[in-house]
Amino acid sequence: MINLALFDLDHTLIPIDSDYEWGQFLCRIGAVDADEFSRRNADFYAQYQQGTLDPVEYLEFALGTLAAFDQAQLNAWHAQFMQEVIQPALRTSAFDLLKKHQDHGDEIVIITATNRFVTAPIAQALGVKHLLAAEPEVDGNGNITGKLIGVPSSGAGKITHLQHWLQNQGRQLDDFERSYFYSDSQNDIPLLSLVSHPVATNPNALLLAHAQEKAWPVLYLFENND
Repeated sequence: MINLALFDLDHTLIPIDSDYEWGQFLCRIGAVDADEFSRRNADFYAQYQQGTLDPVEYLEFALGTLAAFDQAQLNAWHAQFMQEVIQPALRTSAFDLLKKHQDHGDEIVIITATNRFVTAPIAQALGVKHLLAAEPEVDGNGNITGKLIGVPSSGAGKITHLQHWLQNQGRQLDDFERSYFYSDSQNDIPLLSLVSHPVATNPNALLLAHAQEKAWPVLYLFENND
């Protein structure tokens, strides 16, 4: 039997929020109205930190922004985003943690509330094959329509996405000897409570308090800012 190692992305494997930073990037390059977009982006980010975010409302906002541009333009911008924002945020400590599981032969999955367009190249840069993320609908030309496919991949929705992925693999969670989930946020307590080995990783205050109450291990990946 092998192990399953699940990882949140933002503030867990990278010390930034990729969704928020993508929005800030669009503002900097002049792709969106900076004042209005920054205001809404900041409001949504504050709601996320407080655990009050409506994921559907946010995803409709984020995917609606993507739908304003064709895929070729988005891909060009994302390549620039990777170079300017994501690559400088990649940390040796995160690669070392992933490598520990890879060397053990574990099945590794990133499961994130951020949409696949933003996160797929980041997962690839981290060397992780399997990504579970919010799925944007695309039209016949490959352009994002602004609609969400299925349920958001946040909170309890991460369990739904994981179960669907396991079913497609012909597996169940119990098929793994151990199941790990690394996350920084109290929003992920549903999935953290489901796996056999939850790890509060760079936890915010609410998750840290919960982890201490449950005697979950706490891991800080970015203290040395390597």
